[in-house]
Amino acid sequence: MSARVYVCDKPDYEKLKKLLEYDPYADSSLSSEQLKAISSDKYANIIFARQSYIIKSGASISLDPEKYYLYLKASDDFFTGAEEKLYKEVPSCKRADAETEKKVINIVDEDESKGNFGIGLILGG
Repeated sequence: MSARVYVCDKPDYEKLKKLLEYDPYADSSLSSEQLKAISSDKYANIIFARQSYIIKSGASISLDPEKYYLYLKASDDFFTGAEEKLYKEVPSCKRADAETEKKVINIVDEDESKGNFGIGLILGG
């Protein structure tokens, strides 16, 4: 599993959130024929909701307050088509530069570590 970070403009936040949360196979409004059609669509089968992701506002992590930062952890195979779909659906989205990516990954890792420590205190403590 690899982690990557993408940067998105504030006005595209809702598009990004909708893309990340949607799973066509969990959508009860789709008919069985529609689901069958989806199964052969390469973009429809790239489902971000089944991956590990976190969206951080730039202001909350001391980066550009006009941006959102998407931390996405998935298999290398997933990223192949996922980046195309992400860039197509969220026009302002692009991969973060190496320095920003490292900073965001460290922040997410630190947050997870703090969360796990807190849970350990509650359950084991």
